[in-house]
Amino acid sequence: MARDYYEILGVPRNATKEEIKQAYRKLALQYHPDRNKSKEAEEKFKEINEAYAVLSDDEKRKEYDMYGAAGFEQRYRPEDIFRGADFSDFEDLFESMGFGPFGFGRDPFDIFGFREGRRKRGADLQATIQITLEEAAQGISREFEFFKTKRCDVCNGTGGAPGAKLKICPHCNGTGRIRTTRRMGPMTFQTVTTCNHCHGVGKVYEKLCPACGGSGMKREKEKITISVPPGVFDGMRMRFEGAGEYGPGGYGDLYLTVRVKKHPLFARDGDDLITEYEIPFTTAILGGEVEIETLTSGKKKVSIPGGIQPGDIITLKGEGMPKLQRSGRGNLLIKLKVQIPRKISKRQRELIEEFEKEGKKKFFGLF
Repeated sequence: MARDYYEILGVPRNATKEEIKQAYRKLALQYHPDRNKSKEAEEKFKEINEAYAVLSDDEKRKEYDMYGAAGFEQRYRPEDIFRGADFSDFEDLFESMGFGPFGFGRDPFDIFGFREGRRKRGADLQATIQITLEEAAQGISREFEFFKTKRCDVCNGTGGAPGAKLKICPHCNGTGRIRTTRRMGPMTFQTVTTCNHCHGVGKVYEKLCPACGGSGMKREKEKITISVPPGVFDGMRMRFEGAGEYGPGGYGDLYLTVRVKKHPLFARDGDDLITEYEIPFTTAILGGEVEIETLTSGKKKVSIPGGIQPGDIITLKGEGMPKLQRSGRGNLLIKLKVQIPRKISKRQRELIEEFEKEGKKKFFGLF
């Protein structure tokens, strides 16, 4: 469920870094599991740490503000949120009170159990989708077909043949670890690694699955339908949970980067679209009505007020891009260019000279 990190820390959306830090310090001390023994404290403490990890990071906060809570969760897994998070300012404070900085050891990943899961889950997949600006405005669904590692459907990922029993791994004697001793001169070094045969479990099947050879995985073709929401930005990364590679700890995720092609008429500025339109200099002086091409609504009639200047902007409300994760649309901003004819007739010159003469009379107070 999408969460409001500002609300969790109790700070306004324009809060400074110092205000965010002060709010975190106060709430962390209040809900630290070593101090607060209530059932809700541990969950609240996790929320506070997650909110601080995002709002204290300039780049993550920018993306959170831009895409909203739901859009942000599409881009980041929980463990990605804590990558690069800096809690060093609070270590001395917590340690001086007799408990670790996170209540569950010094590693913030350990609070949420991400270390173990991150080692065992399947690899994440990366893909790029290229769409037009019109498709970005309307949203699209597109089918992807690719090869990936999937769970073996014969052994259901166990690696054992149907009906096979487990036995103690003969390579590690059931410890799940392999200890290696090396001598270098008078010194002896020991290294302990995870057993490659039982993958640290300590047990193996008496007979391996004939379909996957005991790996519990098979390389197969996958076909999925990707839905891109209206209003998506160029460069936005979307996360599709469980669509990645399979591993002993479950499936990884698919990360899809959206690239929006440049449009010949429209440029994007946030939720607004910008276009240029050239009008005759007579229309700029006298005013008039023109037809403007919009991105998704066809042509729209626009009134040009007399006396408009080159570079002035006329706004068509609601003709921009849909607002991602919000209701409503941006605007279409029409930047006007005034067309000056390269050649004019003799009569046109006479009229313009007369126009100029009248203007000079008015300017010098002769009229």
